[in-house]
Amino acid sequence: MAYLQNTMVIRRELLVRLTRLMKENLLTEKIDRIPLEMAPKERGTRHRCCVHKERAVIKYKSMPLLGFRPHDEIDELTPLSEYATKALQREQPVNNSMLTVVDEACTSCVKVNYVVSNLCRGCVGRSCQMNCPKDAITIDADGKARIKEENCVSCGICHKACPYHAIIYVPVPCEEACPVGAIKKNKEGVEEIDEEKCILCGRCINACPFGSVFEISQAIDVLSAVKKGKKLTAMVAPSLYGQYGAKPGQIINAIKEAGFAHVVEVAEGAAITAREEADEFRERLEKGCGLMTTSCCPSFVEAVNKHIPAMKKLVSETPSPMIFTAKISKERFPESSTVFIGPCVAKRKEAKESGLVDYTLTFEELDAIFEGLAIDVHTQDEGATLTIVDREAHGFARSSGVVNAVKKVSEDVFIKEIVINGLDKKSMNMLKAYARGKVPGNFIEVMACEGGCLSGPCSLADKRKRTKYFETSLNLLYDPVEANE
Repeated sequence: MAYLQNTMVIRRELLVRLTRLMKENLLTEKIDRIPLEMAPKERGTRHRCCVHKERAVIKYKSMPLLGFRPHDEIDELTPLSEYATKALQREQPVNNSMLTVVDEACTSCVKVNYVVSNLCRGCVGRSCQMNCPKDAITIDADGKARIKEENCVSCGICHKACPYHAIIYVPVPCEEACPVGAIKKNKEGVEEIDEEKCILCGRCINACPFGSVFEISQAIDVLSAVKKGKKLTAMVAPSLYGQYGAKPGQIINAIKEAGFAHVVEVAEGAAITAREEADEFRERLEKGCGLMTTSCCPSFVEAVNKHIPAMKKLVSETPSPMIFTAKISKERFPESSTVFIGPCVAKRKEAKESGLVDYTLTFEELDAIFEGLAIDVHTQDEGATLTIVDREAHGFARSSGVVNAVKKVSEDVFIKEIVINGLDKKSMNMLKAYARGKVPGNFIEVMACEGGCLSGPCSLADKRKRTKYFETSLNLLYDPVEANE
């Protein structure tokens, strides 16, 4: 998760407003007023040029929260109420895209990455111009260098050549954050996500200072299912306990108050995954294969499939905790639809492809639903039936958690682990080297998010709090005497 910024606040406010209208059965009647209420004419300070632009951005940011891409718009005069009606009428989410860019909000980043600053001394050497491979640098009448955007390819040669460091690198935040180069500007200057490259790590969501990148939400589908009286089973990822300074039972009861018939902890599935991965690793070693990677992080699996094909044979074939938990939920509550609740974007795709998970919600969406329904986690009753498995099963939530759980159930096998704590350009190159056989270990755990699922792109608590909250919750589950001291 990025540092708190106003784009997150706006995104949350939008979903809270939609949830309140759902609660009051007024979504289709009042949704068209949201842009007007959030961007009133009398407001003194605006983020953009005019109130009409502000309102257009709010409208198009509302579309992903209703389950649509802004690109799905055919007629610009189509009101939000029409999209809301369609959202309430559908039985299942239908959009195959997981992420989208709101064009109206994505207009302010630089077109090229290099800019000549006022430090330019107009030197005679002109090494910037002499070394530019695209003739993109001109010299003004005052001798100062200028970069022609239409010619520049952002190669950075001028930046390195300038003796005064007068040419500065200006990043495009979403492009800078993406570890696989999956987001680039189109000819209109708007960012586009290449789904053939995207690994759904979600870094671009929080990196964008204009809040232009959105998930295609299923929150309205879940709320609509509750309204229709459908039974839902919430499958909660262990990292949820790191998001609130509340006791585990209070969090579980808040989810039930939101309309879920049952709650199953994904830690149950994690315990099975640990045992199955240990068995699989043992079998691989017996067959002479000296290396295996974990498979719990769907973003890592996407990265392998799309960018490191040589590593496919090394990825564990054991299903993730979510998949095992979905099977448990279907057997335990066959009349109920399953809803995975976690901090991850990539889980949406894994859930859809599994055929076992009907809906997904992020922690950010769940918390907005709590606020919209006026549910206070901290005032809930503490008593709830909680999952007690090996502590290491809940530990899947953080970096090194998977390998620790596998070690716990395979003490007869020597494991020399390699832990990849966050996917970035550097770690991607490292994995490519490992795929070629240069590996200083035999078991690789990979988490796309630095710190593990506790710091997923759609989590809530900041770095200073989430580990403390998580440890306190585990102590309440496994060491209640120590937790109360």
